Amino acid sequence: MVRDVLEAYGHEVRIVDNGAAAVTAVHEREPDLLVLDRQMPVMDGLEACRTVKENPFTAHIPVLMLTALSTVDRKLEGYEAGADDYLTKPFDTRELRARVEALLRLVKRETDRNPTSGLPGGRAVEDELRRRVSREEDFAVCYIDLDNFKPFADTFGFAAADAVIRDTGRLLRDAAAESGGGSVGDFVGHIGGDDFIVVTREDRATSLAGAFARRFPEVIASVVGAEVVAAGGFTGPDREGVVRRFPIAKLTTAILIVSPRGWESAARLGERAAALKRQARTEGAGRTVVGRG
Repeated sequence: MVRDVLEAYGHEVRIVDNGAAAVTAVHEREPDLLVLDRQMPVMDGLEACRTVKENPFTAHIPVLMLTALSTVDRKLEGYEAGADDYLTKPFDTRELRARVEALLRLVKRETDRNPTSGLPGGRAVEDELRRRVSREEDFAVCYIDLDNFKPFADTFGFAAADAVIRDTGRLLRDAAAESGGGSVGDFVGHIGGDDFIVVTREDRATSLAGAFARRFPEVIASVVGAEVVAAGGFTGPDREGVVRRFPIAKLTTAILIVSPRGWESAARLGERAAALKRQARTEGAGRTVVGRG
């Protein structure tokens, strides 16, 4: 029924049988929108949504979750898994169409440049990766994440968090340019949230990551004051609302050396980047780790 409704309005639709198949389909051909049933065999909708959203190169794909479970707690679980919208069954097909169209408009607006940082994102990042692969030369992808940023945002507020994201984008762009990136064609992008990407030559990646990490405290100090940086942390609520001490936000960088000969897709690269980032976090905040893409 969902397929028939969406095809009637001009959308191309592909149907798969479970969450694991949906994740595979996303890797094979990236969709503009992913509609997930919550209850499915093999991998349910929540896990499929988490898998897509944890991958930096598929996280921008909007997810509409369909479910017969209408309680607030169930809906919150969907949003916490990364769902962008929620529709409870049974639903009016006109509402389905309206929500699909709204999500597609949203992703279209966000495709070219992130409104906070002004950096290219979404498909522009993937286009740059394909361009590098076509040159048949090894290159490096620096996947940059802000550690402890959610408690920072919860404590200091939306305006402060927004300023840090904006100024981090400027820091990455300026540091790459000052180190000669303008002449060798470094690409600086904003995947979304507190995730950034720099595509550069293999021999530049580690030094760039070090420059980013050294200068990042200046960004935090300019927003919340040098005394907070000097103190090394702040007191704020955790995800359960419990007030505790957090270290100041730092940059963690996962560097993937990519060989065009082994290239599969941006989604596969994102999986490796996410795994490398998790490894970096086990070693402590503000680390740089290097792996092969």
